[in-house]
Amino acid sequence: MKAYDIIIKPVLSEKSYADISNKKYTFIVSKKANKIEIKQAVEEIFGVKVASVNTTNASGKLKRQGKTQGYTADFKKAFVQLKADSKAIEFFESLS
Repeated sequence: MKAYDIIIKPVLSEKSYADISNKKYTFIVSKKANKIEIKQAVEEIFGVKVASVNTTNASGKLKRQGKTQGYTADFKKAFVQLKADSKAIEFFESLS
């Protein structure tokens, strides 16, 4: 898998904004990617040094509209902690 296929999009929520000052970033990633691939993808795309990667699999939620119902898509979330001597990711600098 290529790096841009692994990292799908950043998570921009209140909780993820609080961690930006600690150099901890949250991404939605491919469900097939493992921690090593995620670490290499973040280092390649953003040019930073990654200290650790934690992942979690989230199940889709039940959504209803009238009498029809269905589930949203399942996804995998990665929490990436950068090393202390690493530069911050520029995309997130304007958000914190």
